[in-house]
Amino acid sequence: MPYLSKIALNPRRRGALRLLGNPHFMHAAVLAGLARQPVTERVLWRLETTTPHRPEVLVLTDSRPDFTHLVEQAGWPHADAGQPLVRDYTPLLERITVGREFAFRLTANPVQHLRRPQNMSDEQALLRAKQDALHGTAAERKVRGFRVAHRTAAHQLTWLLSRAERAGFCIPPVRTSAPDTPELGLGRPGRPAPDVALVARDTLRFRKHKGGRDIVLATATFQGRLRVTDTDALRAALLNGIGPAKAYGQGLLTLAPLPSEQHYA
Repeated sequence: MPYLSKIALNPRRRGALRLLGNPHFMHAAVLAGLARQPVTERVLWRLETTTPHRPEVLVLTDSRPDFTHLVEQAGWPHADAGQPLVRDYTPLLERITVGREFAFRLTANPVQHLRRPQNMSDEQALLRAKQDALHGTAAERKVRGFRVAHRTAAHQLTWLLSRAERAGFCIPPVRTSAPDTPELGLGRPGRPAPDVALVARDTLRFRKHKGGRDIVLATATFQGRLRVTDTDALRAALLNGIGPAKAYGQGLLTLAPLPSEQHYA
């Protein structure tokens, strides 16, 4: 039975600052909330910082978690509304039907795979040379090559749209935009843009441990409206995430009722 949890953090506490500044530390803190160790189930999480004085962590787990340690170390242990909210995720999964529309939010790491990037770093070039010498070129080995981030807003939005179908949804056209007003480079005259906005973009740079190499992730947060096209595929996307870097807070897709709906999803 999956559970969706929400934990509020206190950004003035040292423990919270440590977690907020390093996704690797946050991932470890999230996994510590599960009783079965080592953790073998799929765990997705996302950091929400729309309210600066009260950032929140959303966590999706297969088993019921206990985030008491996270509240005590980095949250609001004795404040009203300081305790984690843990909800059964099954009712939402059961309300997913073909044709139904939801508001959605997704923070992801949009990437592409290139066999030989044009602007490789020294580290990438050295790694590629070693791989080619030992195993042949990427084309000869029939592998996907280097994972390279999409860095422009248009490419990141195109990345999302290219994955929508396999994830069991489509993004309908904007309801209010004029037909001849393209948005973010995706629409064309006479064809409205899809109802999705890129509400945040960031580049995360951190290390797993002192002295280790830098890990760099280009992230994008999408928000908009989707329509269900395949119930099983969308449920799988909700439970398993979209895109890479899931251990570092990427890929968690969440749904909510549209503003016009009176019931809750």
